[in-house]
Amino acid sequence: MTGTLLDGEYVPSSDPTTRDQVELYERTDGREGATMQGEPVVVVTMRGARSGKLRKVALMRIERDGVYAIGAAAGGQARQPGWFHNLTTNPTVQLQDGADRSLRTARVAEGDERESWLAYADELYPFFAGLREQASAAGREVPLFLLEPAGA
Repeated sequence: MTGTLLDGEYVPSSDPTTRDQVELYERTDGREGATMQGEPVVVVTMRGARSGKLRKVALMRIERDGVYAIGAAAGGQARQPGWFHNLTTNPTVQLQDGADRSLRTARVAEGDERESWLAYADELYPFFAGLREQASAAGREVPLFLLEPAGA
């Protein structure tokens, strides 16, 4: 565990699949509930943009050199995922990767850094490029957040 972790009132997701997966992942330190569609995930805890309450979501695990990336693909939809505004409003998050929990600061990757991370993410998850194409066709660029160790 790294740093002080987020505290506050937790409001479980209204989506039963998300809620159940996060609960299972946290209860077992990622020994169970650690995949989505056969691919590895991490759990990100963030503060709600409006409510200030804690929210949790399981997202694809994209890690390189101690930095994690999360793509706001929302399945290729025209709208940003619900958690997007939480991160832009409150960039301090808690990341759980297996049993390891750490405090992170989220920021949107841009330019060459974004392209490098997208190429890496596409190697790991070839379907990710298709989700970005769907979102682009719907008029939206998929933001890619980098989660760096807090205080780094």
